[in-house]
Amino acid sequence: MSVPASSQETGKAAQQTDLLQNDSENASVTKKAGEETDDTGTEEAGSDILVAYFSATGTTRTLAGYISEVTGGDLYEIVPEIPYSSEDLNYSDNNSRSTREQNDESVRPVISGSLENMDQYDTIFLGYPIWWGEAPRIIDTFMEAYDFSGKTIVPFCTSGGSGIGSSARNLHNLAGSDVIWLDGKRLSSDISHGEMVSWIDGLSLDVMAQ
Repeated sequence: MSVPASSQETGKAAQQTDLLQNDSENASVTKKAGEETDDTGTEEAGSDILVAYFSATGTTRTLAGYISEVTGGDLYEIVPEIPYSSEDLNYSDNNSRSTREQNDESVRPVISGSLENMDQYDTIFLGYPIWWGEAPRIIDTFMEAYDFSGKTIVPFCTSGGSGIGSSARNLHNLAGSDVIWLDGKRLSSDISHGEMVSWIDGLSLDVMAQ
């Protein structure tokens, strides 16, 4: 894991990002800017595009918001039922919660809440930080919780230096064979609006907001 962008990144820390700060927000589906949600936080009319993400410091959350703005997609934050403390996210501690989770492929951290309207989405942008070269185990929980048959999934990650690597391939295996899985991309925290538009437009998915 890495320290926030404002701190110096070195060696192993440069490979692990989006850490050292605890998320306190609850999981919810959020309409794109300017639209209303019902009392449950779910869509009344709804987009067929979902931007689902897990974020520990806000980096992935910010980029997910940009994708939502460009596509008009709904935002869904994957929030752990037991929040991660800074001690949990201490990459230098071999006994920290996150270290133990990443070292055990069977671990499935519980997600707070659920997404009741997954069926309405045809295209899913899936965002996460890179922890020890892989997606956090809570993303495995998300992938195993829903039926993604027939859906298009576009993974994206944030990292202090590592690419998306094998994380996307491993998540594809969890999603099953009956999905359209596009190549993933590492997004820089300082990506410009133009670069984001260019990447999404280049996917040829007809998902640009009108």
